[in-house]
Amino acid sequence: MAIIAWTTAMMRHALAFLVLLGGTSVAAEAPFPLWPNGAPGALGQADGDVPTLTPYQPKNPTGAAMLLIPGGSYSGIYEGQAEPFALWLNEQGLTVFVLRYRLGTAGYRYPSQLQDAVQAMRTIRGDAKRWKIDPHRIGAMGFSAGGHLVSTLINRPQDGELVGQKNVVSARPDLAILCYPVISMITQPHATSRKMLIGDSPSEDLQRQASSELQVHPGLPPCFLWHTNEDKMVPPVHSLLYASALHENGVPLEFHLYQHGDHGTGLIGTEHPWFADLLFWLKGQGFLSPQS
Repeated sequence: MAIIAWTTAMMRHALAFLVLLGGTSVAAEAPFPLWPNGAPGALGQADGDVPTLTPYQPKNPTGAAMLLIPGGSYSGIYEGQAEPFALWLNEQGLTVFVLRYRLGTAGYRYPSQLQDAVQAMRTIRGDAKRWKIDPHRIGAMGFSAGGHLVSTLINRPQDGELVGQKNVVSARPDLAILCYPVISMITQPHATSRKMLIGDSPSEDLQRQASSELQVHPGLPPCFLWHTNEDKMVPPVHSLLYASALHENGVPLEFHLYQHGDHGTGLIGTEHPWFADLLFWLKGQGFLSPQS
């Protein structure tokens, strides 16, 4: 019941944002398959077996781009964290690509989701000229389980590499934004995300491999990380552990733990300081103004 109530509330926020747009036409282009020849290890040819990218182009581009990864406990794609945020980021001048990745409910386990994220970054950066974006200003932003996927993308992109495939295009985001992320599969894990990602009885090694607080190392891109202290679905200890690991490894970090709000607080259609905090940080990273 709690999950249903949370989802309903987030849908209201998303609808409120679309109303604020005044009924303007959607800026999305048609989604395209992430893997033109089929995803590695595909279990079929249904929609759930075909991850996609959906581009959103701004009217006044800065040349920066964002890979946007919605959450959904690795069991679904929460659309309230997809198009509304893509359009909001468009308003800031960013070109956005929404990733709809393979899910545990369709039979996919780690690292299938990471393979999709790695391929998405390579696809965006490899076609930077086509999209008129700077290949050195491409970030990744994720919510909840999507935040976990972003953390694995920056921590362990090698797990998403295909055996024998040579790539000259980097899959490394130039910055990362994690919004109330799932992080640990060991400390107060989010049960559904853990089950959908690594199964019912994962080995200790797999639990540690998928626990992002244990996989941080020097050289990761700058991170913006936020959570709420009252989050009952994904406890704030997840972000606290990750922020601590980033700090200990000298990774540039902006971390906000807001006092009030349950999981999903601060979605589009709400007034929340994280929007302004993020824009202030993105400006400092050179993402909100054209680069000569």
